[in-house]
Amino acid sequence: MATSSDRINGRSWGVLSVLCGAIFLEGIDVAMLNVALPSIRDDLGLSTGALSGLVSAYVLGYGGFMLLGGRAADLLGRRRMFLGWMVVFLVFSGLGGLATEGWMLLVARFLTGVAAAFLAPAGLALITGLFPEGPQRTKALGFYAGTGAGGYSLGLVAGGVLASAGWRWVFFAPVIMAAVILVAALVLLRDTEERTARTGSFDIAGALTITGAMLLLAYAVVRLEHGADGLPTTLSVAAAGLVLLALFVAIERRAIDPLVRLAVLRSAALARTNVAALLFLGAFAGFQFLVTLYLQEIRGWSPLQTGLAMLVVGLDTVLAPTLTPWLVGRFGNARVLFVGLGTAGLSYLLFLPVAPDWTYAAMLPSFVLLGLAFALVYGPLTMAATAELDEREHGLAGGLLYTAIQFGTALGISGATAVTVAAGGVGTTLDGIRAGLVLPVAAALLAVVVMAFGLRDRAGTPPTPEPVSVGV
Repeated sequence: MATSSDRINGRSWGVLSVLCGAIFLEGIDVAMLNVALPSIRDDLGLSTGALSGLVSAYVLGYGGFMLLGGRAADLLGRRRMFLGWMVVFLVFSGLGGLATEGWMLLVARFLTGVAAAFLAPAGLALITGLFPEGPQRTKALGFYAGTGAGGYSLGLVAGGVLASAGWRWVFFAPVIMAAVILVAALVLLRDTEERTARTGSFDIAGALTITGAMLLLAYAVVRLEHGADGLPTTLSVAAAGLVLLALFVAIERRAIDPLVRLAVLRSAALARTNVAALLFLGAFAGFQFLVTLYLQEIRGWSPLQTGLAMLVVGLDTVLAPTLTPWLVGRFGNARVLFVGLGTAGLSYLLFLPVAPDWTYAAMLPSFVLLGLAFALVYGPLTMAATAELDEREHGLAGGLLYTAIQFGTALGISGATAVTVAAGGVGTTLDGIRAGLVLPVAAALLAVVVMAFGLRDRAGTPPTPEPVSVGV
């Protein structure tokens, strides 16, 4: 039977709902835009390059500023960062809906990505600060991860519905959601105590160099879709990013109050968590992109039909807050992650023999397994990201995790695009899609190998089972 200290009280449930709403908003915002891209191109007359730039702009803003966002949450206050950047997210999502030129959308998407880069680590740090380590935090992170992952899958359906009414609603709908979340946050987060003392000052030199490095590296990743033709430029941009990254490390070694405490990066468990996150989300992003091409370009399905077909992936929204916390409490993070990553690999493997006349019944096992994989992986990743760090650095931990997630997403889409074009030519072909599907399989299997090393650590041994209750 659960003790009172294991229960989440009514006010804490309210705060958790606000924070879950924010991460859901981020996921659904990205997914809805992906479905609406063809409608945007037709209305504004954008080229294919400009269209992919709308995705790349968000990646640049998100990936470039994530580490700075995590540190800002630790130093300036999680509540302050959460509320302030929610306003920025709301404003630029609305401006995107009012855009009449491609460049306006590019600017809006970049700044929306920057806002998400400050929002995400602040939200994660607020959860770990509010809920004590143990059953409460495990349960809270399960709900948080479930709603975040559910945003990606449910956003496909929502995007299809909204795009049919007009692509601008894909931008206006998040404005309405953000406004509701902001009002609720102003009320419920007002008296939430941040239990971590904020000391220190900003490392300006470190902030400038790491932001520049992340921007350049993110740009190099999104340029991979240009293939061999753009390789010299891509390599030059990547090299410049690595130079800035090396300069950042040199600055941090000498800084009195560094932006990133380099000792954090020596944690093998933290490294495994971030590498696994990068590979898992990269595999998923590439798979989702290729399945969308298959259903819409090869089979001729509408965006709404495509979204409904993949709706079953959203079963993680139910499983993540219910099944996953119990499994983590029983078997430990590493074992749950290992099984979840293996399940993702099996999901992608089953889709490899895709045929031009496949029935939905043939696709369904892959989608169901992918939903189960998300339930087993996304939550434990957020738990493992902060497990070995002091609460004062949980914003930084969130920044590292979401940086890995965003780079993985960009790498998965760019890699899948490059392989598909190389194998199938300019147009979308089934041979090209089959070739691209090898990448998600390989990435998921590599993630399994990475996580296997954690099974021997104490992080992989099951803790003493603790009762988990959903009582208020």
